[in-house]
Amino acid sequence: MTTRKFGSFDCAPIGLGCMNLSHAYGTPPSEKDAENLLLSALDMGYNLLDTAALYGFGHNEQLLGKVLKSRRHDYILASKCGMFKNAEGVREINGRPEVVKKTCEDSLRRLQTDVIDLYYLHRWDKNVPIEDSVGALSDLVKEGKIREIGLSEVSSDTVRKAHAVHPIAAVQTEYSLWTRNAEISVLETCRELGATFVAFSPLARGFLTGALTEVNSLVEKDIRRNMPRFHAENYAHNLTLLEQVALIAKQEGCTLAQLALAWTLGRGEHIVSIPGTTNLTHLSENFSAAEVELSATSYQQLDEILNQNTVMGARYNAATQAEIDTEEFA
Repeated sequence: MTTRKFGSFDCAPIGLGCMNLSHAYGTPPSEKDAENLLLSALDMGYNLLDTAALYGFGHNEQLLGKVLKSRRHDYILASKCGMFKNAEGVREINGRPEVVKKTCEDSLRRLQTDVIDLYYLHRWDKNVPIEDSVGALSDLVKEGKIREIGLSEVSSDTVRKAHAVHPIAAVQTEYSLWTRNAEISVLETCRELGATFVAFSPLARGFLTGALTEVNSLVEKDIRRNMPRFHAENYAHNLTLLEQVALIAKQEGCTLAQLALAWTLGRGEHIVSIPGTTNLTHLSENFSAAEVELSATSYQQLDEILNQNTVMGARYNAATQAEIDTEEFA
Protein backbone atom coordinates (compact mmCIF):
# COMPACT_ATOMS: atom_id res chain seq x y z
CA MET A 1 0.00 0.00 0.00
CA THR A 2 1.25 3.47 -0.87
CA THR A 3 2.12 5.52 2.19
CA ARG A 4 1.60 9.21 2.86
CA LYS A 5 3.61 11.74 4.80
CA PHE A 6 2.64 12.38 8.41
CA GLY A 7 5.06 15.01 9.51
CA SER A 8 8.46 13.38 9.00
CA PHE A 9 6.93 9.91 9.21
CA ASP A 10 5.41 7.69 6.54
CA CYS A 11 2.04 6.17 7.35
CA ALA A 12 -0.82 4.32 5.75
CA PRO A 13 -3.42 6.71 4.25
CA ILE A 14 -5.96 5.42 6.77
CA GLY A 15 -5.15 5.70 10.48
CA LEU A 16 -7.23 4.76 13.50
CA GLY A 17 -9.05 7.31 15.63
CA CYS A 18 -9.22 5.72 19.07
CA MET A 19 -11.71 7.98 20.87
CA ASN A 20 -14.75 5.75 20.63
CA LEU A 21 -12.91 2.93 22.38
CA SER A 22 -13.40 4.98 25.54
CA HIS A 23 -16.36 7.34 25.09
CA ALA A 24 -18.52 9.51 22.84
CA TYR A 25 -20.47 7.17 20.58
CA GLY A 26 -22.75 4.64 22.20
CA THR A 27 -21.43 2.22 24.80
CA PRO A 28 -17.66 1.67 24.66
CA PRO A 29 -16.46 -1.89 24.08
CA SER A 30 -15.15 -4.04 26.89
CA GLU A 31 -11.44 -3.73 27.61
CA LYS A 32 -10.89 -7.18 26.10
CA ASP A 33 -12.66 -6.22 22.88
CA ALA A 34 -10.82 -2.89 22.73
CA GLU A 35 -7.51 -4.71 23.18
CA ASN A 36 -8.41 -7.13 20.40
CA LEU A 37 -9.32 -4.29 18.06
CA LEU A 38 -6.07 -2.37 18.68
CA LEU A 39 -3.90 -5.43 18.12
CA SER A 40 -5.90 -6.40 15.04
CA ALA A 41 -5.42 -2.90 13.64
CA LEU A 42 -1.64 -3.19 13.86
CA ASP A 43 -1.77 -6.65 12.32
CA MET A 44 -3.84 -5.29 9.40
CA GLY A 45 -1.26 -2.60 8.67
CA TYR A 46 -2.59 0.42 10.53
CA ASN A 47 0.44 2.37 11.71
CA LEU A 48 -1.06 5.66 12.92
CA LEU A 49 -3.07 5.67 16.15
CA ASP A 50 -4.72 8.86 17.38
CA THR A 51 -5.64 9.46 21.01
CA ALA A 52 -5.88 12.40 23.45
CA ALA A 53 -5.76 13.28 27.13
CA LEU A 54 -9.47 14.10 26.87
CA TYR A 55 -10.65 10.74 25.54
CA GLY A 56 -12.26 8.90 28.38
CA PHE A 57 -10.57 11.46 30.67
CA GLY A 58 -7.26 9.61 30.37
CA HIS A 59 -8.67 6.11 29.91
CA ASN A 60 -7.90 6.00 26.19
CA GLU A 61 -4.22 6.78 26.67
CA GLN A 62 -4.05 4.24 29.50
CA LEU A 63 -5.62 1.65 27.20
CA LEU A 64 -3.06 2.20 24.45
CA GLY A 65 -0.20 2.20 26.94
CA LYS A 66 -1.29 -1.07 28.53
CA VAL A 67 -2.16 -2.93 25.34
CA LEU A 68 0.53 -1.70 22.97
CA LYS A 69 3.57 -1.12 25.17
CA SER A 70 5.37 -4.12 23.66
CA ARG A 71 4.57 -2.90 20.12
CA ARG A 72 5.41 0.76 20.61
CA HIS A 73 7.77 0.76 17.60
CA ASP A 74 5.10 -0.67 15.28
CA TYR A 75 3.07 2.53 15.01
CA ILE A 76 3.12 6.33 15.02
CA LEU A 77 1.62 7.63 18.25
CA ALA A 78 -0.38 10.87 18.14
CA SER A 79 -1.98 12.40 21.22
CA LYS A 80 -3.29 15.81 22.28
CA CYS A 81 -3.11 18.36 25.07
CA GLY A 82 -4.97 21.58 25.84
CA MET A 83 -8.32 19.95 26.61
CA PHE A 84 -8.65 17.56 29.54
CA LYS A 85 -10.39 16.80 32.83
CA ASN A 86 -9.25 19.24 35.49
CA ALA A 87 -8.88 18.67 39.24
CA GLU A 88 -12.59 19.34 39.71
CA GLY A 89 -13.44 16.60 37.21
CA VAL A 90 -14.67 19.06 34.57
CA ARG A 91 -13.60 19.30 30.92
CA GLU A 92 -11.31 22.29 30.55
CA ILE A 93 -9.61 24.05 27.64
CA ASN A 94 -6.27 25.38 28.89
CA GLY A 95 -3.27 26.16 26.73
CA ARG A 96 -1.04 27.87 29.30
CA PRO A 97 2.58 26.71 28.81
CA GLU A 98 2.89 25.14 32.26
CA VAL A 99 -0.39 23.26 31.78
CA VAL A 100 0.63 22.01 28.34
CA LYS A 101 3.85 20.64 29.81
CA LYS A 102 2.13 19.00 32.77
CA THR A 103 -0.46 17.39 30.48
CA CYS A 104 2.36 15.95 28.39
CA GLU A 105 4.00 14.42 31.47
CA ASP A 106 0.67 12.87 32.43
CA SER A 107 0.19 11.52 28.90
CA LEU A 108 3.66 10.00 28.78
CA ARG A 109 2.95 8.19 32.04
CA ARG A 110 -0.44 6.87 30.87
CA LEU A 111 0.92 5.84 27.47
CA GLN A 112 3.92 4.10 29.08
CA THR A 113 6.34 5.66 26.63
CA ASP A 114 9.29 8.06 26.69
CA VAL A 115 8.20 10.07 23.66
CA ILE A 116 5.03 10.93 21.75
CA ASP A 117 5.57 11.07 17.99
CA LEU A 118 3.14 13.92 17.31
CA TYR A 119 1.49 16.00 19.99
CA TYR A 120 -1.44 18.24 19.06
CA LEU A 121 -2.83 21.27 20.80
CA HIS A 122 -6.37 19.86 20.98
CA ARG A 123 -8.00 23.28 21.07
CA TRP A 124 -6.51 26.75 20.94
CA ASP A 125 -7.16 28.39 24.29
CA LYS A 126 -8.28 31.84 23.17
CA ASN A 127 -7.10 33.31 26.46
CA VAL A 128 -3.52 32.38 25.60
CA PRO A 129 -1.61 33.58 22.51
CA ILE A 130 -1.09 30.63 20.18
CA GLU A 131 2.59 31.53 20.10
CA ASP A 132 2.85 30.85 23.85
CA SER A 133 1.20 27.42 23.67
CA VAL A 134 3.30 26.40 20.67
CA GLY A 135 6.39 27.72 22.41
CA ALA A 136 5.74 25.25 25.23
CA LEU A 137 5.31 22.44 22.71
CA SER A 138 8.57 23.51 21.08
CA ASP A 139 10.28 23.19 24.45
CA LEU A 140 8.94 19.64 24.69
CA VAL A 141 10.45 18.84 21.29
CA LYS A 142 13.84 20.15 22.50
CA GLU A 143 13.51 18.03 25.64
CA GLY A 144 12.85 14.92 23.53
CA LYS A 145 9.42 14.29 25.04
CA ILE A 146 7.57 14.82 21.76
CA ARG A 147 8.88 14.59 18.22
CA GLU A 148 6.56 16.89 16.28
CA ILE A 149 3.81 19.43 16.84
CA GLY A 150 0.23 19.46 15.56
CA LEU A 151 -2.83 21.68 15.91
CA SER A 152 -6.51 20.73 15.97
CA GLU A 153 -9.58 22.71 14.85
CA VAL A 154 -7.78 25.95 14.00
CA SER A 155 -8.00 28.57 11.25
CA SER A 156 -5.37 29.22 8.60
CA ASP A 157 -4.34 32.42 10.36
CA THR A 158 -3.67 30.52 13.58
CA VAL A 159 -1.73 27.82 11.73
CA ARG A 160 0.53 30.45 10.16
CA LYS A 161 1.15 32.20 13.49
CA ALA A 162 2.02 28.88 15.10
CA HIS A 163 4.22 27.79 12.20
CA ALA A 164 6.28 30.97 12.60
CA VAL A 165 7.21 29.78 16.11
CA HIS A 166 7.86 26.12 15.29
CA PRO A 167 7.14 24.02 12.18
CA ILE A 168 3.65 22.54 12.36
CA ALA A 169 3.73 18.94 11.15
CA ALA A 170 -0.02 18.28 11.06
CA VAL A 171 -3.37 20.01 11.36
CA GLN A 172 -6.38 17.93 12.41
CA THR A 173 -9.89 19.09 11.56
CA GLU A 174 -13.23 17.45 10.90
CA TYR A 175 -13.49 16.83 7.16
CA SER A 176 -15.90 14.71 5.16
CA LEU A 177 -18.44 14.97 2.40
CA TRP A 178 -20.82 16.74 4.78
CA THR A 179 -18.25 18.90 6.62
CA ARG A 180 -16.34 20.97 4.06
CA ASN A 181 -15.08 23.94 6.11
CA ALA A 182 -11.44 22.96 5.62
CA GLU A 183 -11.87 23.72 1.94
CA ILE A 184 -12.19 27.45 2.69
CA SER A 185 -8.42 27.73 3.25
CA VAL A 186 -6.96 25.26 5.77
CA LEU A 187 -6.40 22.48 3.24
CA GLU A 188 -4.43 24.82 1.00
CA THR A 189 -2.52 26.36 3.91
CA CYS A 190 -1.38 22.89 4.98
CA ARG A 191 -0.25 22.17 1.42
CA GLU A 192 1.72 25.43 1.27
CA LEU A 193 3.43 24.87 4.63
CA GLY A 194 4.17 21.20 4.06
CA ALA A 195 1.91 20.10 6.91
CA THR A 196 -0.20 16.94 6.78
CA PHE A 197 -3.94 17.52 6.95
CA VAL A 198 -5.57 14.90 9.18
CA ALA A 199 -9.29 14.39 8.56
CA PHE A 200 -11.16 13.33 11.67
CA SER A 201 -14.76 12.06 11.56
CA PRO A 202 -14.36 11.31 7.81
CA LEU A 203 -17.43 9.07 8.05
CA ALA A 204 -19.51 11.94 9.47
CA ARG A 205 -19.81 10.29 12.88
CA GLY A 206 -21.50 7.26 11.33
CA PHE A 207 -23.82 9.08 8.93
CA LEU A 208 -21.78 8.19 5.84
CA THR A 209 -21.79 4.48 6.66
CA GLY A 210 -25.55 4.24 6.19
CA ALA A 211 -25.87 2.28 9.42
CA LEU A 212 -27.45 5.04 11.51
CA THR A 213 -31.00 5.45 10.23
CA GLU A 214 -32.78 6.28 13.49
CA VAL A 215 -31.21 8.95 15.71
CA ASN A 216 -33.67 8.26 18.54
CA SER A 217 -31.83 4.97 19.03
CA LEU A 218 -28.70 6.78 20.25
CA VAL A 219 -27.91 6.29 23.92
CA GLU A 220 -28.45 9.25 26.22
CA LYS A 221 -24.74 10.16 26.56
CA ASP A 222 -23.96 9.86 22.84
CA ILE A 223 -22.37 13.19 21.83
CA ARG A 224 -24.35 13.25 18.58
CA ARG A 225 -27.53 14.03 20.51
CA ASN A 226 -26.22 17.58 21.02
CA MET A 227 -25.23 18.09 17.39
CA PRO A 228 -27.84 19.90 15.26
CA ARG A 229 -27.22 17.73 12.20
CA PHE A 230 -28.41 14.74 14.19
CA HIS A 231 -31.62 16.37 15.38
CA ALA A 232 -34.52 14.38 13.98
CA GLU A 233 -35.86 16.95 11.49
CA ASN A 234 -32.40 17.69 10.06
CA TYR A 235 -31.31 14.09 10.00
CA ALA A 236 -34.36 12.96 8.09
CA HIS A 237 -33.48 15.41 5.33
CA ASN A 238 -29.82 14.39 5.33
CA LEU A 239 -30.75 10.73 4.94
CA THR A 240 -32.50 11.54 1.66
CA LEU A 241 -29.17 12.84 0.36
CA LEU A 242 -27.45 9.66 1.47
CA GLU A 243 -29.78 7.60 -0.69
CA GLN A 244 -28.24 9.28 -3.73
CA VAL A 245 -24.71 8.68 -2.43
CA ALA A 246 -25.49 4.98 -2.01
CA LEU A 247 -26.16 4.73 -5.74
CA ILE A 248 -22.68 6.05 -6.48
CA ALA A 249 -21.11 3.55 -4.08
CA LYS A 250 -22.89 0.79 -5.97
CA GLN A 251 -21.54 2.12 -9.26
CA GLU A 252 -18.02 2.21 -7.84
CA GLY A 253 -18.32 -1.32 -6.40
CA CYS A 254 -17.53 -0.32 -2.82
CA THR A 255 -19.33 0.27 0.45
CA LEU A 256 -20.66 3.64 1.52
CA ALA A 257 -17.88 3.98 4.09
CA GLN A 258 -15.20 3.16 1.54
CA LEU A 259 -16.67 5.67 -0.88
CA ALA A 260 -16.56 8.41 1.77
CA LEU A 261 -12.99 7.61 2.81
CA ALA A 262 -11.76 7.36 -0.78
CA TRP A 263 -13.33 10.76 -1.49
CA THR A 264 -11.47 12.29 1.46
CA LEU A 265 -8.11 10.85 0.42
CA GLY A 266 -8.69 11.98 -3.15
CA ARG A 267 -8.83 15.63 -2.12
CA GLY A 268 -5.05 15.80 -1.78
CA GLU A 269 -1.91 13.72 -1.37
CA HIS A 270 -1.19 15.57 1.88
CA ILE A 271 -4.37 14.21 3.51
CA VAL A 272 -4.53 11.32 5.99
CA SER A 273 -7.88 10.06 7.29
CA ILE A 274 -8.54 8.65 10.78
CA PRO A 275 -11.95 6.96 11.06
CA GLY A 276 -12.78 5.26 14.33
CA THR A 277 -14.64 2.02 14.91
CA THR A 278 -15.27 -0.65 17.52
CA ASN A 279 -16.09 -3.29 14.89
CA LEU A 280 -13.43 -5.59 13.40
CA THR A 281 -15.26 -5.94 10.09
CA HIS A 282 -15.49 -2.17 9.74
CA LEU A 283 -11.83 -1.88 10.78
CA SER A 284 -10.81 -3.96 7.77
CA GLU A 285 -13.34 -2.30 5.48
CA ASN A 286 -12.06 1.17 6.35
CA PHE A 287 -8.41 0.29 5.88
CA SER A 288 -8.98 -1.13 2.41
CA ALA A 289 -10.68 2.10 1.31
CA ALA A 290 -7.21 3.43 0.48
CA GLU A 291 -7.23 1.07 -2.51
CA VAL A 292 -10.46 2.53 -3.95
CA GLU A 293 -9.96 5.02 -6.78
CA LEU A 294 -13.05 7.02 -7.65
CA SER A 295 -13.87 8.26 -11.13
CA ALA A 296 -13.92 11.97 -11.93
CA THR A 297 -17.66 11.64 -12.51
CA SER A 298 -18.19 10.26 -9.01
CA TYR A 299 -16.27 13.14 -7.46
CA GLN A 300 -18.43 15.61 -9.33
CA GLN A 301 -21.66 13.87 -8.40
CA LEU A 302 -20.71 13.56 -4.74
CA ASP A 303 -19.78 17.23 -4.51
CA GLU A 304 -23.15 18.18 -5.94
CA ILE A 305 -25.14 15.92 -3.61
CA LEU A 306 -23.43 16.62 -0.28
CA ASN A 307 -21.99 20.04 0.49
CA GLN A 308 -22.43 22.96 2.86
CA ASN A 309 -25.51 24.13 1.00
CA THR A 310 -27.39 20.83 0.90
CA VAL A 311 -26.74 19.42 4.39
CA MET A 312 -29.14 20.62 7.10
CA GLY A 313 -27.97 21.53 10.61
CA ALA A 314 -24.76 22.97 12.05
CA ARG A 315 -22.04 20.51 12.98
CA TYR A 316 -21.79 21.83 16.56
CA ASN A 317 -24.15 23.53 18.94
CA ALA A 318 -23.50 27.21 19.71
CA ALA A 319 -21.53 26.59 22.90
CA THR A 320 -19.12 24.13 21.28
CA GLN A 321 -18.79 26.24 18.15
CA ALA A 322 -17.63 29.17 20.28
CA GLU A 323 -14.70 27.07 21.55
CA ILE A 324 -13.16 26.37 18.17
CA ASP A 325 -11.21 28.53 15.73
CA THR A 326 -12.08 27.13 12.31
CA GLU A 327 -13.37 29.16 9.39
CA GLU A 328 -17.06 28.79 8.70
CA PHE A 329 -18.99 29.25 5.47
CA ALA A 330 -21.04 32.44 5.31
